[in-house]
Amino acid sequence: MKIAAVIPAYNEAKNIGRVLTPLRECPGLSQVIVVSDGSTDQTAAVASRMGATVIEFPENRGKGAAVMAGVAATTAEVILLLDADLIGLTPQHVKSLLAPIFTQQAMMTIGCFTEGRLATDLSQHMAPKLNGQRAIRRELLVAHPELAQSGYGFEVVMNRLAQINRYKVVWVDLPHLSQVMKEEKLGLARGVAARMRMYWQILRAMVTVKPQ
Repeated sequence: MKIAAVIPAYNEAKNIGRVLTPLRECPGLSQVIVVSDGSTDQTAAVASRMGATVIEFPENRGKGAAVMAGVAATTAEVILLLDADLIGLTPQHVKSLLAPIFTQQAMMTIGCFTEGRLATDLSQHMAPKLNGQRAIRRELLVAHPELAQSGYGFEVVMNRLAQINRYKVVWVDLPHLSQVMKEEKLGLARGVAARMRMYWQILRAMVTVKPQ
């Protein structure tokens, strides 16, 4: 069974190496795809230098479009979705996300941060269904092209589709894993503004993106 990691990234040159390095230690991965979603920094160059297949968007199209472009670029039966700003990713985390797919316990797994940094653990507890660390059977994604319109609402729409279609979902603990918060990347004011834009996209996707 072929597995491809798809990593949507926007201006993550400083962080993406922490994600790509442990993926090199995962021999089961057939491909690592980084979708640089209108980045203006060296995200694409860093990813290419580290051996990833890179797709570059000239402008920012949103997370949903980036994920679906990555899916379209591979024939792998299983898609591993990872954020580009993770802290503490290990091959064991990857193995844990993939295991229920291999044993046919799930069509999709969703990661859950535990024992990590306080900020991300609290965020996880407040909105657990928004975690972007997932393993998904390819057919679930290609059956729903509307996911490309979902922006940051990708996870919410995917959750809703799983519920509607009764896809088997397994939650997976990811101990000691966290990520860089928007406020840390951009400063407090810009970070809060970016977070509000993200939440707006999530709410909009819940209302406007309909299963086809």
